[in-house]
Amino acid sequence: MTNLQSLKLLVIVGPTAVGKSAIAVELAERLAGEIISADSRYLYRGLDIGTAKPSLADRARVPHHLIDVTDPDKPWALSEYRQAVDELIAAINARNHWPLLVGGTGQYVRAVLEGWTIPPRAADPALRDELLAFAEREGSEALFRRLAEADPAAAQVIDRRNVRRVARALEVTLATGQPFSAQRQKTPPPYRSIIIGLTLARPILYARIDARIEAMMVKGLVAETQALADKGYAWSLPAMSALGYKQIGMCLRGECDLAEATRLIKHETRRFVRQQANWFRLNDPQIHWYDVEQLEIDKLIEDIYRLESQ
Repeated sequence: MTNLQSLKLLVIVGPTAVGKSAIAVELAERLAGEIISADSRYLYRGLDIGTAKPSLADRARVPHHLIDVTDPDKPWALSEYRQAVDELIAAINARNHWPLLVGGTGQYVRAVLEGWTIPPRAADPALRDELLAFAEREGSEALFRRLAEADPAAAQVIDRRNVRRVARALEVTLATGQPFSAQRQKTPPPYRSIIIGLTLARPILYARIDARIEAMMVKGLVAETQALADKGYAWSLPAMSALGYKQIGMCLRGECDLAEATRLIKHETRRFVRQQANWFRLNDPQIHWYDVEQLEIDKLIEDIYRLESQ
């Protein structure tokens, strides 16, 4: 049996639009690496422009994994994602390559790095629909209060504004009869991990975000969203309510104009950046932070080899 402690892992984290994908491709080329996506939206086929997926040219330069693996109406559970990553890390190490876990979905990265034991998906879609309908009818705060009563420990760590996560925790608690928080345990990190954090001054990052969103509009984000809706994917799906697609959906349904949808995407992306900072803090001693404007790839590679040898 493979000793997981012997498996190396390079992790690249940071806020959206900081440049993780481009830097990861260059590192993977230089280190004989393969990239494993840690972006929850990259899993979905058809969500290309709005997620800023790596280009086909970049994917041809180095192997990429966990991109375009499911349809928008077949979301993966976190347990499925972690199992797939564990298998990939073992396989990539067996090829004497370096796995690079790259992305800004903090929950995905932490689940891998901290060895979360994740409860299986509660097989009660009717209950899940009932909880989401309750939140729609009574408000997200009412749903959160139900979670706080059923599982106070989970309520302390789950963002009350994330209705799907609140509903998921309550669903597991009600379906299994055990608190969601008691079922999600952590084991020591199973890999020899080096965590590289990429950062930029907020004004520079926000300017990048605005430019990226404007470019998405030019590339055809509206048409891409319309095409997904035309295939019958419901607006309530996690994929269709993702950042960018949610706001364009509002525009397509006549709830706002395109200018307002674009403004909302920029606003919500900034808020998302602040949420990402809660997962990856600048004062985290496990993360080696680099300002992208000052970054030199040769120096970064030297640092990675130095950290590996410690």
